Amino acid sequence: MSATPPPAAPPLTLPAAALRVFDLSLAQMLWSRRTVFMALVVGGPVFIAAMVRLLTALGAPLEGGATGPGAFAAILWLLYVRFTVPVLAVFYGTSLIADELEDKTITYLFTRPIRRGAVLAGKYLAYLTCTALVVLPSLVLVYFLIVPIKGGSLGAGFPNLVKDLGIILLGLAVYGALFALVGAWFKRPVLIGLVFLFGWEQAALLFPGYLKKFTVAHYLQALVPHAMPQDGLTSLLQNVFRDAPGITTSLLVLALMAAATLLLAARAVERREYVLEQ
Repeated sequence: MSATPPPAAPPLTLPAAALRVFDLSLAQMLWSRRTVFMALVVGGPVFIAAMVRLLTALGAPLEGGATGPGAFAAILWLLYVRFTVPVLAVFYGTSLIADELEDKTITYLFTRPIRRGAVLAGKYLAYLTCTALVVLPSLVLVYFLIVPIKGGSLGAGFPNLVKDLGIILLGLAVYGALFALVGAWFKRPVLIGLVFLFGWEQAALLFPGYLKKFTVAHYLQALVPHAMPQDGLTSLLQNVFRDAPGITTSLLVLALMAAATLLLAARAVERREYVLEQ
């Protein structure tokens, strides 16, 4: 009698397949060259915070008589929300599929018995985890360096710090999903992403009218819980963004942006035929 072949294993569900891809991709991202770049980017605010703390300890005053919490708010907005988060999202989000094409490994992923959308979802979760593990601790370190200056209270500002960490994580999620879509559709996604960040978003935010409503930054900046300092460049920025939407509206729009762009990216990956260059 011939042996009965074992029953075939049931196909993985999309969440289970995404977790498999996440487990495979996370280690690759953490030990990639992009992580060195990310460490340099987030190291900039930490270095600035350390220098400010050193100079104030030596007796130098903060510009415009700002306090420690005010200086932290400026660093959060200018260096994290407006630069670090979107730049990292460009270089990581656009690479989720583009790197596999460049390394000619996308065929191995797409021949696995899992949905293509699960590949993108797993790599997106790995991106979000990898960037959060580096960016969030750097913000906490900046908080401990800057806030105590001129009598600022670490304990009193802690609830705002928790909100700040959530804002950064939300920014990474929304920008990452947006640039995952760009990476799934376009041949040179990094260039397109940089044009969007430093071209479209900058111009749309400065022009009056409804154009700013089609940017991520318009809604993300409305969530910053701190009152910006009243003097200098940050006061000018506050005036530019004085018509920011409410917190509930911003959270809803950002959540819809992240969900819609990630679903569109997964759909693009499942339907598009990727041709490997020789």
